[in-house]
Amino acid sequence: MIIKSQKDFFAGLMYLVVGGGFAIGATQYNVGTAARMGPGYFPLLLGVILALIGLVISAKAMLKGQEDGDPIGKWAWRQIFFVLAANFMFGILLVGVPAWGIPGFGLIVAIYGLVFIASFARKEVNIKETLILATILAVGSYAVFVWALNLQFPVWPSFIVG
Repeated sequence: MIIKSQKDFFAGLMYLVVGGGFAIGATQYNVGTAARMGPGYFPLLLGVILALIGLVISAKAMLKGQEDGDPIGKWAWRQIFFVLAANFMFGILLVGVPAWGIPGFGLIVAIYGLVFIASFARKEVNIKETLILATILAVGSYAVFVWALNLQFPVWPSFIVG
């Protein structure tokens, strides 16, 4: 069988793999029944639905479209690297890594780190724009998570607040 739309086929394959992974991982928890749902019920259901969507998209990519149409382009390695690095750094800055002696820097510093690292995914980094965006996101996150939802997590560096 010939793949007519590579983009759709591989996107569907990605959905299938991720959904299957979630469904398999959810079986490690008590699934329960529809009347008495366990902690694994929703992830299992979501994983199965995601895998089915992926199966439909991949099958459709082999049936519809022109021959050799819609090829996959180059991988955006720069963007992949900086977006993943920004997310890892956010987690590290938020709570720290005690095993490595890295203290937690809290929400505000973590958001600034996330935005500044992710900004390098673009070729033209504008520091002024990045600073404004980071400030808006930090203030908005503080307002939503700390003031409105009253969530308890570190906001400022642990070595400052104790």
